Amino acid sequence: MASEQGGQAKLLNKPELPRWQRPEKTKHDLPWADIKIIDLSTFNDARGNEKLAAELRDAIHNTGFFSVVGTGISSEEVQRQYDIAQAFFQLPHEAKAKPEYKCDFANGNYFGYREIYEATIRGTEVRNNVEQWNHAKFTELYEKEARHPFFKPFQDEIEEFSRKALDVALKLLELCALILELPPSFFAAQHRYESPSDDHLRYMSYRPRPLADDAKVENTWTRAHTDFGTLTLLWSQNVAGLQIKTTTASDDGGKGAWKYVPPVDGDETGIICNVGDALDFWSASYLKSTTHRVVRPPPDQVDVNRVGLFYFVRPGDDAEIKPAAGSPLLRRLGLVSSSSSSEVEAGPEKSPDAKVTGRMYVRERVKDYHSHGDYADRTGQVFQVGNLRIVDEAR
Repeated sequence: MASEQGGQAKLLNKPELPRWQRPEKTKHDLPWADIKIIDLSTFNDARGNEKLAAELRDAIHNTGFFSVVGTGISSEEVQRQYDIAQAFFQLPHEAKAKPEYKCDFANGNYFGYREIYEATIRGTEVRNNVEQWNHAKFTELYEKEARHPFFKPFQDEIEEFSRKALDVALKLLELCALILELPPSFFAAQHRYESPSDDHLRYMSYRPRPLADDAKVENTWTRAHTDFGTLTLLWSQNVAGLQIKTTTASDDGGKGAWKYVPPVDGDETGIICNVGDALDFWSASYLKSTTHRVVRPPPDQVDVNRVGLFYFVRPGDDAEIKPAAGSPLLRRLGLVSSSSSSEVEAGPEKSPDAKVTGRMYVRERVKDYHSHGDYADRTGQVFQVGNLRIVDEAR
């Protein structure tokens, strides 16, 4: 009762919003990936954390994607964020696409509005059908970042949700440190909410596109990629389209196959998570980022706006991105050379001869990926900052 009253109090004197309706699940028999579920309700119990870390390691090694439940975030809170997102995307285009609201891709800045139809796909006349709003952290450091006035009445709710989202991610990062036999705060210390980073809470909407247009771009809605940051959290929704590239030996003679990421069964608060490039680099690819893409949904869902709710965890601006030489596991596996114990205690701090920091990597990756007028086929192209290297895929 207290929780319900608190929720009602938050809605007083706020604009009324239409309720987002969760789409029905597809009835088509799709090739689903076997995604493991990590239940964080036992987190902070010593034995529970060891078990969770083992489950997380297996999930990352098997598919790179995993589901998370038991987060403490309520279904009402998730529903409310979808309500806000849907209402924003229903605003007239001219109210969203003013220059002061747009992402500054030329400078690698992903805060604000990513405009729908902003670019073509693979040199065709077909235009991208996704729009986004990315909320920077709600701290003094980011007060001057793009803030659309539509969100002002709901800012307290959006900020609270974004902080809770990062709390979930910090638990997962503690488990990742445990996997690598590092101090629990090794990664988490580089991802605090009050610290500078390009973290953002994202609202995303894919608009239906004609079949003939999709056919010209091989049904691509978002081309294949790995995520740029540390971890990605996606609240489960039912419209199929997200696919991962598997690495199972039995799939296509070991070449892998594209499989759909299933929604989290029976839990509207469930989150789909995956490792990003930064954690891949920090772990010397022991915790590997997985290539994924979004394709045209099946026929019974293709006419639905595919609304998404995300939290993108970026490494701290000053965090040095390099293999964690203090990890006993990585040393035993021969993935890193030994280092001083001070590095293990302090975590990945910036050093005078640092090659790449979190801000440097993420901003350069955003510029490379988004600052152009066409999402071209980039299969096999190399992106590199310092000694950090990614081989791009487009399909």
